[in-house]
Amino acid sequence: MTIFEELRVDHDKQRQLLDLLLDTSGNEPEREQYYQQLKVQLEQHAAAEERYFYNPLIEDDTTIELSRHGIAEHHEIDELIEALEKTDMSSPGWLQHLKNLKHKVLHHLEDEEQGFFQKAGKVLEDSEKQSLGKEYREMMKEKGL
Repeated sequence: MTIFEELRVDHDKQRQLLDLLLDTSGNEPEREQYYQQLKVQLEQHAAAEERYFYNPLIEDDTTIELSRHGIAEHHEIDELIEALEKTDMSSPGWLQHLKNLKHKVLHHLEDEEQGFFQKAGKVLEDSEKQSLGKEYREMMKEKGL
């Protein structure tokens, strides 16, 4: 699969985990389970995406700004995860942080899928799209995802 296809697979996992998490409440064991899965998925996805998607594209004039924007959004997502970590899971504040996280993640995924992927597709060679996809998936598998 290409890098775009691989990223979409994980984007769909993130959307699903966010939906599942929002259907939980209080200190339900499922809330902790889905939260931990989402946290790991987002952290590992960001690391692999920066290495195998943004890094090659940051060198091209037509995709440098989009790459920087995507990396900055990863940092914003990290800050929202940090806020969740510091808040009691059964409090209304935790749910508000989760809603903020969902909004930011969905915005980020839409930016990539609706705009950046098309521009990146013009910059990357077909063979590069395949090899980057393979390397991305290998890194995610190494992390158990």
